[in-house]
Amino acid sequence: MDSQTAHEILTRHLKSGGKLRVTPERFAILDAVLQSQGHFDVEGLYYRLVTNGVKVSRATVYNTLEVLLNCGLVSKYRFAEKTSRYEKAFGRPHHHHLICLECGDIIEFISDKLERIQQQVCTENDFKVQSSTLQVFGVCSKCNRKK
Repeated sequence: MDSQTAHEILTRHLKSGGKLRVTPERFAILDAVLQSQGHFDVEGLYYRLVTNGVKVSRATVYNTLEVLLNCGLVSKYRFAEKTSRYEKAFGRPHHHHLICLECGDIIEFISDKLERIQQQVCTENDFKVQSSTLQVFGVCSKCNRKK
């Protein structure tokens, strides 16, 4: 999926609520998110935008990330940290995370087996899943070798 499709999703979402304006700043933030690799926090995204000459406030970045979350273009996580981390969800397969408690590395993985188990459990409980992620906290192989 391309960035034009992401722009269309955001535009539809903004217009459907009637309370949120379609602004160039929102699309600059969306474009920065789409260019991101891996997980990022608000401060890092804000700094990248300002460094690239985008005139935007921290509040706009926070608010726009919530809008992008609501329309499914980003995912939000709280790993073993006090701050939230985000990643683009648009055009990416559903995945899970292994989080190293020593170095902070985040390893993403996809498991068809977990997807089947989740679907089975939801079906058995007549439960309609909206989103999910498995976060496994431990020590990565790199940190294990240091011991």
